[in-house]
Amino acid sequence: MPDFEPLIIAFACNWCSYAASDVAGTSRSYYPANVRIIRVMCSGMVDPTYILRALEGGADGVLIAGCRPGDCHYISGNTKAEKMVERMKTLLRRLGLEDERLRLQWISSGEGRLFARTIEEMVGRLKEMGPSPLKKRRGCQA
Repeated sequence: MPDFEPLIIAFACNWCSYAASDVAGTSRSYYPANVRIIRVMCSGMVDPTYILRALEGGADGVLIAGCRPGDCHYISGNTKAEKMVERMKTLLRRLGLEDERLRLQWISSGEGRLFARTIEEMVGRLKEMGPSPLKKRRGCQA
């Protein structure tokens, strides 16, 4: 689909990944405008229902971006997020969705370029996969 532009919902940790998105912007690192960033206090606080609602609401992919292991301000929030993402990927496969529509990425506050590259990679992969099948089921047009 040449004109397909995927929508990504990114849940970004306040302490690291959200700051990295800001660094990417202030350092003028290019990344596609296909992402909507939602700041959360910790990647471990992202509830699985948020992911399902994002996909159901028209997102083609979801990014959970958190602090690197050992750097979590809440000690083990990022390891909690990692376990939740693995369970969610299993659920997505059972629902008939590609588990690549959900991505977990550790991005520290100074890694604006990594944030930008992560979004670029997700957009590219989602373009290859095409629109989320949930859009067809629900008639969503994001």
